[in-house]
Amino acid sequence: MGGSMQRTVVAAVLWILVVTPGTARADPANDGGVGGAELLTVSRLLDLESQRGSGTALARPLLFAQSSRDELFGSPKEAPDEPKSRLSGFLESTVAYTYENPSHWSRAVGRLQLVGQGTLADQVKWKLSARVDADLVYFTSDFYLDRVKRDQRADFFFKENYIDFSHDSWAFRLGAQQIVWGEVVGLYFADVVSARDMRDFLLPSFDIMRIPQWAARAEYFFADDKHLELIWIPVPLFDNIGKPGADFYPAPLPSPTPEDVAELFRDPERPARTLGNSNYGVRANGLFNGWDLSAFYYRSFSTQPTFYREPGDSPARPLIFQPRYDRIWQAGGTVSKDFGDFVLRGEAVYTRGQGFSVVDLTASESVVKRSTFDAIAGLEWPLPRDGRLNVQVFHRAYSGGNDDLAIQNGTAGASLFVSTKLTSTLEPQLLWIQYFRDGGGLIRPRLNWHAAANLTVSAGFDIFTGPADGFFGRFDNRDRVYAEMRYAF
Repeated sequence: MGGSMQRTVVAAVLWILVVTPGTARADPANDGGVGGAELLTVSRLLDLESQRGSGTALARPLLFAQSSRDELFGSPKEAPDEPKSRLSGFLESTVAYTYENPSHWSRAVGRLQLVGQGTLADQVKWKLSARVDADLVYFTSDFYLDRVKRDQRADFFFKENYIDFSHDSWAFRLGAQQIVWGEVVGLYFADVVSARDMRDFLLPSFDIMRIPQWAARAEYFFADDKHLELIWIPVPLFDNIGKPGADFYPAPLPSPTPEDVAELFRDPERPARTLGNSNYGVRANGLFNGWDLSAFYYRSFSTQPTFYREPGDSPARPLIFQPRYDRIWQAGGTVSKDFGDFVLRGEAVYTRGQGFSVVDLTASESVVKRSTFDAIAGLEWPLPRDGRLNVQVFHRAYSGGNDDLAIQNGTAGASLFVSTKLTSTLEPQLLWIQYFRDGGGLIRPRLNWHAAANLTVSAGFDIFTGPADGFFGRFDNRDRVYAEMRYAF
């Protein structure tokens, strides 16, 4: 069934592009964000307040294929004296205090990111970027295990580093890049390609969380409103889940975590670097009577690991848990439509091959393989005083059910995001994500002060609710208050 079904999906993606005629052009919708397992279900909504529409030109909803290509490679009407290269970046600091018992300082991180980009020749462009982080908490705190402190006290990240070039109707990008598929604002459904830094769960902004994939991407532009995309990732990267004992390690562990408990969890086991283990996919999209439609197929390793139970090495440790990455395939589609007064967006994704941890120790390795079908629909309205209201509902169906899963998400939920401007510089926001049954919820009130055009100071709360085995509830004692400052240059 698997092979024939995959071939059928790929054929359907190509059929949408080649056979269906594009007959109309719509006005561009608002810029916006965009799978798979629970971590992909809700994370990008947390980025609404600061990163909506961020990313490279290829990462935004493609309402006009030629317009997207001009943004990537430069318009032919560029001024002749435009600089061939430029440098930008940001300085950011975040301080967080976890006030639930046991209370402790959980973040005091400073970040510097530098981005250089420019033009080598006509239709040839480049981008180089990197970020360095240092966190005082993990240099000085006695709350965390040594393995956690070593992992999170200092980091260096290669960000997007690629070269772009084009020929006739083809556009190419080679190197580390963000590949964002989808139309829904804020949620990870069709966004199945990129890996993420999950050591702060879903709380950081879009550009902090994302881990670019080293990929080859080719896009073919059939017309102004039709487009085909092919990607190949020879050596995929995966989510960074941190070390056992960290605040947001995926397995629900006590806080603080004893050393003998942390030793039950090994570091993730990554697949061998072979050609057969590479990721690849195809996506087609276009405008049809004012509707922006897309379909895709993606064959990959899941970016987040599944925890497999293995025999222990001593009577004192009768079992251990080995995180591994499952080989999966995914097929889905997206839709968006600007109705003038509001914008409609939706996505649906079918995933096959994903493993899930279960509480039944008699199950082989305490893991079951289950196919899932995720769907989401959302509406967004503009509000007075530069505000907006976004409401979304989402649902997941499991083949074989989900009652025995170790982490519960209740299968269905909703999200609410609302913002307004009290003054020209003060912007309160509220984000609420809630599962309807056992998954719990996350509430994030926040106040942004836009002190200058390139300086924003923010403060807020991250409040987790729900049972101890819920998607959000496992972090119920990680509620925190935080402050952030970002200076962009």
